[in-house]
Amino acid sequence: MPDFAPAVLPRLDDYETICRKFQWHIPAEFNIAVAVCDRWAEREPDRVAIVHQHPDGRCEAVSYGVLREISNRLANTLRAHGIGRGDRVALLLPQMPEVAAVHIAIYKLGAIALPLAALFGPDAISYRLQDSGAKALITDVLGLAKLADLKPLLAELAVVLTVGAAGEGALDFHRVLARAAAQFTPERTRADDPAMMIYTSGTTGPPKGALEPHRVLLGHLPGIEFVHEFFPQAGDCFWTPADWAWAGGLLNALLPSLYYGVPVVARRFEKFDPDEAYALMAATGVRNAFIPPTALRMLRAGGSPQGRYCLNLRTVGSGGEALGAQTYEWGRSALGLTINELYGQTECNKVLAACAKIGVSKPGAIGKPVPGHEVAVIRPDGALCAPGELGQIAVKRPDPVMFLEYWNRPDATRDKFIGDWMTTGDQGVCDEDGYISFVGRDDDVITSAGYRIGPGEIEDCLIRHPAVALAAAIGKPDPVRTEIVKAFIVLKQGVSASDALATEIQAFVRTRLSAHEYPREIAFIPEMPMTTTGKVIRRLLRERA
Repeated sequence: MPDFAPAVLPRLDDYETICRKFQWHIPAEFNIAVAVCDRWAEREPDRVAIVHQHPDGRCEAVSYGVLREISNRLANTLRAHGIGRGDRVALLLPQMPEVAAVHIAIYKLGAIALPLAALFGPDAISYRLQDSGAKALITDVLGLAKLADLKPLLAELAVVLTVGAAGEGALDFHRVLARAAAQFTPERTRADDPAMMIYTSGTTGPPKGALEPHRVLLGHLPGIEFVHEFFPQAGDCFWTPADWAWAGGLLNALLPSLYYGVPVVARRFEKFDPDEAYALMAATGVRNAFIPPTALRMLRAGGSPQGRYCLNLRTVGSGGEALGAQTYEWGRSALGLTINELYGQTECNKVLAACAKIGVSKPGAIGKPVPGHEVAVIRPDGALCAPGELGQIAVKRPDPVMFLEYWNRPDATRDKFIGDWMTTGDQGVCDEDGYISFVGRDDDVITSAGYRIGPGEIEDCLIRHPAVALAAAIGKPDPVRTEIVKAFIVLKQGVSASDALATEIQAFVRTRLSAHEYPREIAFIPEMPMTTTGKVIRRLLRERA
């Protein structure tokens, strides 16, 4: 069996025993860069870290030794431009090996990584650069083009580097690094020192910068091993379509895989395409994947891979929104495995999960608390809800995976907690067996004629209709019922919208759920408004309604 980093979960087949035996081991000093790169480069410099598939299908293997050299040269370059401990360094890059090298370099400096999604527009980028006070930016030609009208903002940065070619006010990444020294001694950092700042998705308001410490990587490890059924195993190879700028891509895939010594597949997609995703997984031998629910539904709508692609998947994890029983069952029939759902937030990620291998899995439920985390459904006063009672999902502090604070937002940080419970703003229910189900965001729960209705069950039913590709349910103000359920639907390719189809879909839901849950209004839309993390922006749908 290959030599991997030591596992943190006991390899047992009983959930309760694993929880009882698990213990955290968080050292006083810890640096993500050393953990995910340098220690491997020292022992096995030729070990494959990243498998980069180019658009033409050509694959390039990047070793830990190469990552160490690139990150050392970049750390020296940034330091020469005055970047040091605590400074924010922004990354605006798609999935590529340079992203990993840039993160590693930033952590070596003791600086703070500010990942920006490649799909962000100028306003989103400008907001984050200014709010964070970033001192440097590493991007590519496409990213630089988005900043053409933000030249005064760029002028405030100490250095701008572009991967691909130099641009106005920017230096060529690889040319500059070629002149830098290849040796660098990483700064000594405490486990609680800040390492990265990831902005929240902005589904319910302006994005906030969640400041994460170096220990956040260690805090993710139990969840990674749990969801991916005692990861790592021989032959494991990880891929996610999620942007590495998102916590789901960065901390559910890239950094943990590098930590364990498992190869990560990198591929830039202009737009998620089911056939290209299947082809990528088949060509690169992907064994483990983190695929958000929306992408899974697109895979489902694209047809079964059986007979078309030779997949070798061992585990699939999914999170970011409710998976739904329909997609759960599709995974078993089409992929030949049980999709393990997971739950968390940028502020405290991967704290609830399923692990089908040991029997922790239930259709329609997220799962149970990951060993090492205390998670519950609570009332507004912080008291625990009774089984079956609707409340807010919350995580108890201290917890190694929990964020430090919101950047320059002390009031928002304080308001995030009820006593020692970190609130999530997500409504949920815990059943008699300890499974927690996601109902919806606080603002997403629909109040109609005295009923409290979560959108997840309605949406799961809607996508079972053969004409529906994607669906979102929201509450529309109503003078009689307080709110009515309104559904926004993206139809499958080749299906035409009509009043008759809307009536048919309404009846489909009414006969399968209940009279108070079916959508009294349906709107067909060409595409669903989503964050870059694949979450539906319901706020925009509510405004539209």
